[in-house]
Amino acid sequence: QVQLVESGGGLVQAGGSLRLSCAVSGRAARNYAMGWFRQGPGKEREFVAAITWSYSSSRYADPVKGRFTISRDNAKNTLYLQMNSLKPEDTAVYYCAGSGSVDAATSRASSYNYWGQGTQVTVSS
Repeated sequence: QVQLVESGGGLVQAGGSLRLSCAVSGRAARNYAMGWFRQGPGKEREFVAAITWSYSSSRYADPVKGRFTISRDNAKNTLYLQMNSLKPEDTAVYYCAGSGSVDAATSRASSYNYWGQGTQVTVSS
């Protein structure tokens, strides 16, 4: 059984930084790509970033390029999202996702089989 547990969300002022973590348990999620998605108030869930198991490839959504960095520590079974220069429009619930089937840094939500419960990030202006 795969479990993804996010942490690190909170309230931050615009221009500040946060680092989200996602602890992964369960062998089925290993060796495959992982990603972050978010859902803002009144919005649909959207892709943020993804990374392959081998760190060889990563992908970012245009709104976060240059500000967010995705990384993973496979030895610790943990996924990270470093978020810098935060903006009020980054306010959302952030979800960790694990593929379990493909090792490509894909932005397609349908490629991810496992999801965390989400962590709230609120950026004040």
